[in-house]
Amino acid sequence: MTQQERTNYNLWILWFANFLVAGSMTMVLPFISLYIESMGNFSETYVQHWSGITFGITFVSAFLFSPIWGKIGDRYGRKKILIISGLGMGLSILFISFAESVWELLLFRFFMGFFSGFIPMSQAFISTQTPKEIAGRVLGTIQTGSITGTLLGPMVGGVLADAFGYSATFKWTSFFIFFSALLVMATKEFRIDMKQGEQSHYSSKEVILHIIKNPVMLTVLLISTLVQIAHFSIQPILSLFVAKLHGPVNIAFYSGIAFSAAGLGNLLMSRNWGKIADKHGYIKVLVILLFFSGIVYLPGAAVTEYWQLVVIRFVLGVAIGGIIPVRIAYIRQEAPIAMQGEVLGYNNSLRFLGNIIGPMMGGFISGYLGFSAVFISTSALLLISGVILLISMYKHLKLAKHTA
Repeated sequence: MTQQERTNYNLWILWFANFLVAGSMTMVLPFISLYIESMGNFSETYVQHWSGITFGITFVSAFLFSPIWGKIGDRYGRKKILIISGLGMGLSILFISFAESVWELLLFRFFMGFFSGFIPMSQAFISTQTPKEIAGRVLGTIQTGSITGTLLGPMVGGVLADAFGYSATFKWTSFFIFFSALLVMATKEFRIDMKQGEQSHYSSKEVILHIIKNPVMLTVLLISTLVQIAHFSIQPILSLFVAKLHGPVNIAFYSGIAFSAAGLGNLLMSRNWGKIADKHGYIKVLVILLFFSGIVYLPGAAVTEYWQLVVIRFVLGVAIGGIIPVRIAYIRQEAPIAMQGEVLGYNNSLRFLGNIIGPMMGGFISGYLGFSAVFISTSALLLISGVILLISMYKHLKLAKHTA
């Protein structure tokens, strides 16, 4: 089997594993708030606040451990980390299916965070096997696996939740993630671009210095936090917003459709954004996507009908679908192969920091200022991210001209 054939083999195995993981995780995301509601007679404000907290708590532990997993992956291989991640997440979600109080749900979601990062780690796994010039296209392809899962997962989860209840749906989620870990065992790990005499290991100090000396890369990493705050601010309270627009009938199913609309937009454009970025430049495309996403999110503040929310979520998916693969392709281009796991670990950690802040921010803003305020603040964050990256790009180009 040639190197290219091995890469393709791994790509499609991990595509299916990502499909199962993303689909399984999003099977339950639309009704976290509904699950809390089912645990007692709580006020709407209480449910909104605790939905944000329980949603975000997973990312506290993920934020702490992501760089550690990345460094271990650089040193000992990412395949082992992927298997551990899948088994850990599956076990955590199995525990969640037996939760009887908000505090138990909070504890199990915190535990799950230690093993989160399966999808980013699989992207790092494929990145080190992919030539730089096609990184955007390849990473966009693997992204479609998680996107397809995200597309189907909420609808499947909504049907299962309405038919069998929330606890049973968590058990099915656990089973599919366990199966994903088994799929990873069939992959074959290797790296390209490792030349004779090239440094094979980097200390954390060397990795951090490499990032700091590249201001555009540092900006891309820091913006990861703002993007995730924006993206996740609406997630924990989306089902409550759908209930307000559509009514309480089959709420899990209709929440699933609203989640999936963004996934469909992602699916249609993710690989194409990667190809465009390979040709025209990763930073230029990232700037365009950030401004596009910010503009698209703003009309959500004026939504009065369920179908309007679905349309906005779809267009948002088109815009935001390229941000992750293009960002990772840029890191693939700028970071030496032997430190990419740790650099991506810092990227994931900063993303998880946004995942911590975003749901809690969305829960509190919606609780005190209403749902419209969440869309306005989200739009502002995405536009600010675009401005910051645009300024950083022009400063870098100006500096490059002066030193040429």
